[in-house]
Amino acid sequence: MSGLKTLAQYLLRHSFIRFGIIGACGYVVGATVLALTTGPLKLDFAAGNALAIFIAMTFTWQGNRHFTFSDRRARSLSGILQEGLKFAGANSVGALANYLAALALVHYASAPFSNKFVAQAIGVLVGLVFNFTLSKTLVFRSAA
Repeated sequence: MSGLKTLAQYLLRHSFIRFGIIGACGYVVGATVLALTTGPLKLDFAAGNALAIFIAMTFTWQGNRHFTFSDRRARSLSGILQEGLKFAGANSVGALANYLAALALVHYASAPFSNKFVAQAIGVLVGLVFNFTLSKTLVFRSAA
């Protein structure tokens, strides 16, 4: 058990791992929103996934502020607002890649890749690399 604890502590020292954990939680948030919007709310996949990405992005910004980059996050109100805008702008690149990949899979891929949740998960992975790199270099550069 102590070996597992040591491994977990080692992994959590790396911001990419912490970013991935927050991203995984964000995926659950996004998948839940997608299920609600395309199920009971009867939106089509494109609209439901766009809303899911927006809500998941807001969730992950907060998670990354407090877990991944807590020592580098903005502290003042104006800094937090600027950080939020930078996060949205920077992560829009990953969100666009995410959205387009998922949309292409749903419309053009065969099963199981055309499944809306599989396509969404693959889109999230496509956006992950963009989002981490831009968040680390542009958004959470230092505490403001």
